[in-house]
Amino acid sequence: MAKKDKTVHVSETPATQMLRAHGVEFTEHPYDYVEHGGSAESARQLGLDEHMVVKTLVMQDQDARPLIVLMHGDRKVSTKNLARQIGAKSVEPCRPEVANRHSGYLVGGTSPFGTRREMPVFIEESILQLPRIAINGGRRGFLVQLDPQVCVQLLGARPVRCALAE
Repeated sequence: MAKKDKTVHVSETPATQMLRAHGVEFTEHPYDYVEHGGSAESARQLGLDEHMVVKTLVMQDQDARPLIVLMHGDRKVSTKNLARQIGAKSVEPCRPEVANRHSGYLVGGTSPFGTRREMPVFIEESILQLPRIAINGGRRGFLVQLDPQVCVQLLGARPVRCALAE
């Protein structure tokens, strides 16, 4: 009888395909998705610190140009600070259906990797000091853990300072 592999493998997503295509080392972490549970719920189920769980937020500027913000799970985005740092008049979250259209993912399962449309990516700079992060793998109830520098190397994510305590 063959030895059972203890790693859980979730079917491919555009995000995991992109990560594998670029030789990125990551681990897969499925959990039971809870509507409106957010990063607190995924962190609780997976036994992680919510600060290392990174939310992928699809936002837009005053001209409705989409952008992605990567933020600690236990922090909110100061849209005023973000707008000032990226040279926009204003930034606001996209409506869920608009975010879905831009990213190709359902809200709650949005990954910055393998998006339908290429968008500028901004990352809260303190995330880059973490040894590893857990970020959505392209499906509700599915996080991948990886080195946060991958966000800069693969996505060209620009560091910003726009975190507010939750």
